[in-house]
Amino acid sequence: MALRWKKGKGKGKTEREMSFLEHLEELRWHIIRSILAIVVLTIFAFVMKKYLFDYIIMAPRSPEFFTNRMLCNLGHLMKTELLCINTKPFELISIKMSGQLTTHIAVSIVSGIILDFPYIIWEFWRFFRPALYTNEQKYARGVVLSASGLFFTGVLFGYFMIVPLSIHFLGSYQISEQVVNQIYIRNYIGTETSIVLATGLIFELPLITFFLTKIGVVTPSFLIKYRKHAIIIVFILSAIITPPDIFSQTLVGIPLLLLYEVGILISKAVYRRKKKEHDEFMRDGSTSSENATL
Repeated sequence: MALRWKKGKGKGKTEREMSFLEHLEELRWHIIRSILAIVVLTIFAFVMKKYLFDYIIMAPRSPEFFTNRMLCNLGHLMKTELLCINTKPFELISIKMSGQLTTHIAVSIVSGIILDFPYIIWEFWRFFRPALYTNEQKYARGVVLSASGLFFTGVLFGYFMIVPLSIHFLGSYQISEQVVNQIYIRNYIGTETSIVLATGLIFELPLITFFLTKIGVVTPSFLIKYRKHAIIIVFILSAIITPPDIFSQTLVGIPLLLLYEVGILISKAVYRRKKKEHDEFMRDGSTSSENATL
């Protein structure tokens, strides 16, 4: 069994089709290199324990965190204290003997994966690139940079906007004044991690739209037709990844709707280019036929 993946690059080398086993071997080495990079970055994150936990993970629950200060300043201008969030940081606890060690290891691994995201995308791009035609490679150029930029933009948005609001709502919510909130450290970190990863992946929507339009799965008219449905889905997603209050859901929903609109613009641009290439191809084909007839 032969696949269209080509082997052999560079001057003086000939290309040949790879067998199925060679194809698997090539994929295995891409995966191995990605995992080794994750291991290196995981070790780096493990060593940077104090900075990782005190200045990144624990920061959103502090009144001095950037978002908390900005919202509180906005609240002072609006003469309301409702926007002053996380003014009383709750207590975090570890209830297992090895709890802090296992938490340290788990957080280091997740941090390694997040930091290694551009390299993972690059390795898989190197694997799939030989299977693309020359014109497909031209359109897919810059995919690693685009995917990485969108992912980290989403991660930063989730970290600075959604995480502080979620921590404030969930950490201060009480069913009775007799119940004191002592949050398990793994639950706190799990909430923070799920939010930043979810927003990081959601922000890939424009890139996904580009490729789906390129392969003909979606069209601009399709996206426009189902815009109302998309609005409902966006606010359902916002409700899932944010605390159940209108302010937080709106704050998250608006950027997601903007991403959808950007996706429509991208889809229109890709569709116009595809149509132009199709028209040029048909015109060249007609010219060739006429010349052959003459």
